[in-house]
Amino acid sequence: MVKYLLFKYLRFDKSQPFITLSAILAFLGVSVGLMVLIIAMAIMNGFDKEFERKLFTMNYPITIISYMKGSIDDSDVIRLKEQFKELKFSPYISTQAIVKHGNKLEGGLLFGVNFDYEKQINSVVKEALSNTTPSGFEILLGKGIADDFALSLNEKVTMLFMQLSAGGLVSMPTMKRFNYVANFSSGLIAYDKAYSYTDVNALAKILGYESGRYDGIHIYSDNPKSDIVKLNQNLSPGQRAIGWWEQNGNFFSALELEKRALFIVLMLIILVASLNIISSLLMTVMNRRQEIALLLALGASKSEIKKSFFTQGVVIGGSGIIFGLILGLFGVWLLGSFDIVNLPADVYGSSKLPMELALSDLAMILIGAIVIVLLSSYYPAKKASNVDILTTLRNE
Repeated sequence: MVKYLLFKYLRFDKSQPFITLSAILAFLGVSVGLMVLIIAMAIMNGFDKEFERKLFTMNYPITIISYMKGSIDDSDVIRLKEQFKELKFSPYISTQAIVKHGNKLEGGLLFGVNFDYEKQINSVVKEALSNTTPSGFEILLGKGIADDFALSLNEKVTMLFMQLSAGGLVSMPTMKRFNYVANFSSGLIAYDKAYSYTDVNALAKILGYESGRYDGIHIYSDNPKSDIVKLNQNLSPGQRAIGWWEQNGNFFSALELEKRALFIVLMLIILVASLNIISSLLMTVMNRRQEIALLLALGASKSEIKKSFFTQGVVIGGSGIIFGLILGLFGVWLLGSFDIVNLPADVYGSSKLPMELALSDLAMILIGAIVIVLLSSYYPAKKASNVDILTTLRNE
């Protein structure tokens, strides 16, 4: 009975073409809505992961900071290396400084590091210093600053520090000339225009630090969220370990909120498309009231009638979901493999869209679409099973 009615009512009816047209629109609406949702979520997730990779590199998995400048020394570094042999450590000094070249000025953050240690935990610095290693008063600048100043290798740049030094009758900012030897490109212009690196011993002399004193320690870890707990349990008073996700928590919270909002908005497309399923089934019910009443009079049960129309809605919506899933996955592959949409590579690090579809997102999309289709199919099916037999046969 169910299979007979399903094929009967899904066939094209010349006398009622709008019913078939409505079913086709429902099928296409669900397909297109699901395809758009899959591609949009893949793009959002791809950008999230791309920014996460960039921020992970420039922010370091874990950073040990101290509440007092220069309060971390070599003994702290040695002790931590002995306790956590699987981690990589790079102690640093940091200060705000202004880069000056000619009449141009650019503010930023200057790190004093041991480049042999820094190369082990920072792939951007390692790539930039593949042919050289700064020593003494030599500096590694971000590509953004180097391009803005139109610098050539081995040119001199002046660094202005916040520390004041006596100059005649007034105090003046400390200034020191550095030799520009290389530049790095992280893929994020905010870091390329703000970060610069020099030798830790050279910066210690300028800032008046004792030898072997640091402001913090950059740490590389394969499992930072578990290692950070152990580190905090073994640090000296006044020291604290923070993760890169804590340093950029607001940024990722905003991305997550935007992703959820986009999911809800695009899910409404499928919801609107499902209204066509309801209208198609209701039109079928209204036009087949006499047949339904006759079937009920001849012994068909209400559950069989309900199941027939419910299955019809599921077939329309389910086929739309399958077709939309195929289109969506194909779209993700197409946009991720070819430069169909060109992006500024200097901003995003790649000219191709960063497509990355998470299985959890795909599962949420499919579950949401299936629930909407099932709910859309239930009401018309229930309406069909409640046809009044006597009234319908008497009047129609």
